[in-house]
Amino acid sequence: MDKREDRIERWYFGGLAAMGAACCTHPLDLLKVHLQTQQTGKITISQTVTKIFKSDGFFGFYNGLSASLLRQLTYSTTRFGIYGTLKKQFPEDQVLPFYQKAALAGISGAFGGFVGTPGDLVNVRMQNDIKLPPAERRNYKHALDGVFRIIREEGFTKIFNGATMATTRAIVMTIGQLSFYDQLKQMIIEYGYGKDNEYTHFFSSFCAASIATMVCLKYFFDRYIFFTFFLKNGKK
Repeated sequence: MDKREDRIERWYFGGLAAMGAACCTHPLDLLKVHLQTQQTGKITISQTVTKIFKSDGFFGFYNGLSASLLRQLTYSTTRFGIYGTLKKQFPEDQVLPFYQKAALAGISGAFGGFVGTPGDLVNVRMQNDIKLPPAERRNYKHALDGVFRIIREEGFTKIFNGATMATTRAIVMTIGQLSFYDQLKQMIIEYGYGKDNEYTHFFSSFCAASIATMVCLKYFFDRYIFFTFFLKNGKK
């Protein structure tokens, strides 16, 4: 297998890794949504954990996992695939300046954010469902059931409600993740602080993820406004 073929078959690894990470972090993501969408009062994380466990048991923390996996399958796989494809349009021996990496990441994030909007919408609805009284819950069986029910009951265009917000958030997140990952890895290797190995990749990924999270938090794309936008637009 030549070098080009070796690179082509790896683009989907990012999507698979994101899905694996979602399985591990979903309870934390669910708690985040609950804390960020509080309408009244101030409930602590310990009170939220207790409330979820009492009302729905241990598996209540995994409510909406299928939607989270669907979101990562569409959103992350798309942006990783496009970013890798765009990068290959440049000569392999050419070092891209950071602004070009950021531009490629932004374009990739825009496509990924739009494609991942249905999964995002269903994910937020399913995670927030256990906060509602039993009579008001949507009770989607799984992510695909949620998508088909939204199309059938509310119309096809409804599954893309919040696409502008999701796409904007994805652009910022992808720039923070992918362009900073490439830039940090490049600098670490160039300045002799590390070699091109798993340790450098892990450190660069950790730093890039931290940067992306802080940038999104600063601009409120991953906080109250983002989730309440989905919830408000999710009402019939």
